[in-house]
Amino acid sequence: MSFRGFSRPNATSGIGVADQTKDTFLELKRKKVYRYVIYRIDEKKREVVVEKTGAPAETYDDFAASLPETDCRYAVYDFDFVTSENCQKSKIFFIAWCPSSSRIRAKMLYATSKDRLRRELDGIHYEIQATDPTEMDLEVVRDRAH
Repeated sequence: MSFRGFSRPNATSGIGVADQTKDTFLELKRKKVYRYVIYRIDEKKREVVVEKTGAPAETYDDFAASLPETDCRYAVYDFDFVTSENCQKSKIFFIAWCPSSSRIRAKMLYATSKDRLRRELDGIHYEIQATDPTEMDLEVVRDRAH
């Protein structure tokens, strides 16, 4: 049972998922309105909310630069590539960004809330968990997509 504007919280962390979070993902997936979406946990509202979106023309470097150096975030990135058969393809990546320098409380909160968000975002092809930029480098994404 789900009501519009109301999100059921995660049993382990008490964090819900805002409707805007799901709607923005669907716009990325279906309409290709965004290249990426960065999510954060709003501790006052106790839910995952959209922090930033990237225009379709933005690059992977723009996306990586948008992630904070010392705080956790979730992100979805729509990766376009050409296969060896010369076909244009697109794969959606879910990235759990949790740098080593982030607060322990934030790491715990993001770790316990991740599965709840993942269940809401239907259509993700691959997941990457990264604690430093090298773990989510463009080459890592490219290798996973092929």
